[in-house]
Amino acid sequence: MVTPDFERTLRTLHPEAYSWTLVCCRGDRDAAEDVLQETYLRVIDGRLRFNGHSSFKTWFFAVVRRASRDRSRKQAVRRALLGRWSSPAEPREPEAEARIERNERSRAIRELLQRLSARQRQVLELVFFHDLSLREAASVMDVTLGTAGRHYDRGKRLLLEHLREAGLEL
Repeated sequence: MVTPDFERTLRTLHPEAYSWTLVCCRGDRDAAEDVLQETYLRVIDGRLRFNGHSSFKTWFFAVVRRASRDRSRKQAVRRALLGRWSSPAEPREPEAEARIERNERSRAIRELLQRLSARQRQVLELVFFHDLSLREAASVMDVTLGTAGRHYDRGKRLLLEHLREAGLEL
């Protein structure tokens, strides 16, 4: 049964959860909406349960990451079985991201983030944009704290190099 407090928690977390789901789904808005809806359904109907070993946000972000990975794998198998390889659809930005993208500096930084490896980009997104600690980010990414720390340090260093090259020092 969903309590009012639990429902309020999900509503409060939704904007950040959607943003994180977009990252996990590589900007594919339709995929992100599907993954997030399926995750909500599994949490609400009790198939997934929060065990309290971390914050709810950390647990939920990890669930979203696994769900998006599972969806990607299923689609790859489906495409292989059908014998068709289709090119991914152009990602569509949600309104909030579209407003941010209008800002030239934000767009440039986002482009520079894309040059990083997936893990470096994910850990920086979680720490900087979703206010998770490095330990929480490691939990979401299902890696050790040391691994998350290495990707965080390398990602920050590379991002700063890219920013300097682009003349966008912070």
